[in-house]
Amino acid sequence: MVTVTEANLNYMGSITIDEDLMDAAGLIAGEKVQVVDNNNGERFETYVIRGERGSGCICLNGAAARKVLVGDTVIIMSYALMDFEEARSFRPSIVFPKNNRV
Repeated sequence: MVTVTEANLNYMGSITIDEDLMDAAGLIAGEKVQVVDNNNGERFETYVIRGERGSGCICLNGAAARKVLVGDTVIIMSYALMDFEEARSFRPSIVFPKNNRV
């Protein structure tokens, strides 16, 4: 769970995530993610863009900016496709940042 630090309507779309958080969670730029807002129940999909390393930035851009407020707590989820045998041994990355920092 992270806290939304910005909402930018004037960008085409995406979620900007601090690169340290991306690394900790194994996210890559352009990856599709689902975002769940704990404050209002909104759920939506978008893609990841790199934010400044160490900034704690979580910024929803474009249309997604209308679904959150700065200060909202969100969960960012990524999914993977794999064959059955790989899935049996797969262990997801789960990150619990404090103040949007690893």
